[in-house]
Amino acid sequence: MRFDHRMATDVAMLLRDASQAEILPRFRRLAAGAIRAKSSPMDLVTDADEAAERQITRELMARFPQCVVVGEEACAADSALLGRLAGADLAFVVDPVDGTANFAAGVPLFGCMAAAIAKGEVVAAWIHDPLGDDTAIALRGEGAWIEQGDFRSDLRVAAPLPLNQMIGAVSWTWMPEPLRSRVTSRLSKLGAGLGFRCAAHEYRLLASGGAHLSVYNKLMPWDHLPGWLLHREAGGYSARFDGSEYLPTHTSGGMIAAPDKASWEAIKAALIDE
Repeated sequence: MRFDHRMATDVAMLLRDASQAEILPRFRRLAAGAIRAKSSPMDLVTDADEAAERQITRELMARFPQCVVVGEEACAADSALLGRLAGADLAFVVDPVDGTANFAAGVPLFGCMAAAIAKGEVVAAWIHDPLGDDTAIALRGEGAWIEQGDFRSDLRVAAPLPLNQMIGAVSWTWMPEPLRSRVTSRLSKLGAGLGFRCAAHEYRLLASGGAHLSVYNKLMPWDHLPGWLLHREAGGYSARFDGSEYLPTHTSGGMIAAPDKASWEAIKAALIDE
């Protein structure tokens, strides 16, 4: 299935509507018991995540009746849902509140993300900023841009620089040893680091040229498919740690996003390789 610009804007508005109806009214107003741990104390869910995902799922299925919707919270309840991505003619992955730890703590840095997958290929992506009230959109083969009402601004990754001048988001939390210790001991090789606890805003920053690289180990599709396509369509290069292409079915293997392939190779050699 091919998404045109009208359809892309329609889905962006769908995410905006869910954000305004279910996410923003709960920001800094979560009732007692509205924040819960899932797999660990670092893996949180709130009433806003669940309510927004229900609305987004309902609206996507109304617009695309035969689609499969794989939401982060639905998948937490039924992990078998993840297996439906590979064979679907059209599927959507949804992360209703990316940066839930920030949201739950009252930190104004979180996003609402979705990506469309057609026959195993990521064809469209959206990262909505509820507080900024704009959406970063990518269509495969047609570029990436920020959209807010009638305003549109094209996205482009930063130009390559020497490693010691690059700004990067390196998420080492989910890395196994000895990789975790190796990577953290080498972070001073970068020009500067950042950590938003929110892939949505880290990917938006990379795609707009505000930073140069990201490194992630855990690759759940709702966390990374939207940003992966946004970064790619903004001119960036990414691959898993072993050099293979990141696919919708991958949940591990790590990924480096960089301005170009030469930068990717330099980052891998400096931070990942033994």
